Amino acid sequence: MKDFYVSDAAQFENKVIVTSFVVASKQVRPRKTGELYLQLTLADRTGHLDAKMWDNVADFIDGFEQDDFVKVKGLVNRYNGKFQFTVHKLRKLEDADIDFADYLPKTEKDIGALWGELTGFIEGMQNPWLKDLVRTFLADDAITAAYRNAPAAKTLHHAYIGGLLDHVVSLMRLCDLASRNYPQIDRDLLLTGAFLHDIGKVHELAYSRSIQYTTRGQLLGHMIIELEMLQAKAALLAGFPAELKMLLEHLIISHHGQYEFGSPKLPMFPEALMLHYLDDLDSKMESMRAQLERAATHNQEDWAGYNSSLGRPLLDSRRVMERVIQPAEPSAQPPTPALSTGDAAPEERAAAAVAVESESHLL
Repeated sequence: MKDFYVSDAAQFENKVIVTSFVVASKQVRPRKTGELYLQLTLADRTGHLDAKMWDNVADFIDGFEQDDFVKVKGLVNRYNGKFQFTVHKLRKLEDADIDFADYLPKTEKDIGALWGELTGFIEGMQNPWLKDLVRTFLADDAITAAYRNAPAAKTLHHAYIGGLLDHVVSLMRLCDLASRNYPQIDRDLLLTGAFLHDIGKVHELAYSRSIQYTTRGQLLGHMIIELEMLQAKAALLAGFPAELKMLLEHLIISHHGQYEFGSPKLPMFPEALMLHYLDDLDSKMESMRAQLERAATHNQEDWAGYNSSLGRPLLDSRRVMERVIQPAEPSAQPPTPALSTGDAAPEERAAAAVAVESESHLL
């Protein structure tokens, strides 16, 4: 097991460390002087770290490539509020020297239980066309194997092994709940949209060493891939309604919700609009959860830092609520309440009356 992870950066700021990473990206760039430097992204199961190598680049430039594991020595520092790593030395590691579990994040949830929940939603469908369509996908062993393991994204949300399945099951739960509140929603259509909306990630992303885009993913993106997959599976079902396929296609291409977020079309019917908002909700809540969890592990602050994908700093409201609900400290000795004359013993009431009468002569 590694003794330093990306999530430990705050504890090692301005310190020189020796550790290992997988090279998520490697670029050779020129400096203003014309000399070359290395721009790297180093990764492990807890995140990514921007890194640069300025000196003696010629000695190392050909010794490793993207997706290689490397042992590095360098300085952890902060630039513009973001941690980075200045590499002094590095060397390539052989696969036998590393533990793969240190480098690729993985869901802590039970994959079998998640898969059982997903198939339960599918088997509960009433629409025979939609149920048979999804069953056709599930009958494809290559797709189901990838669906159970693929991440849902490269970095933004559910970016870990099993992330796609985790995200889709969570989204299906939301779809199930929301469709009960809005009777105009076709539950089976919405659930099918949830199943299909990110299925192209099984071909868009590669994740054997680090999470990267495939060439097909870079050139086409998961929405185009999903349209191709839908066309191929629907063609296996004789007589599949063309209008129903058109609705599914719209669910796929509109689920990002806005043109600037990559949707060719805006959601134009109720199930499409709901799919977009619930998908957006689940991805944002996971992004928040992951950052708050990382921050809670390494500091005792209420604020968990800036989330670039959400464009805002995050407050750990749980810490605040824990303080609010804690009972107040009891005082060591409660004060003795003063007795009114009505509460006093008879002899005390008489003495008090005499004192009042004596004081009245002073007025």
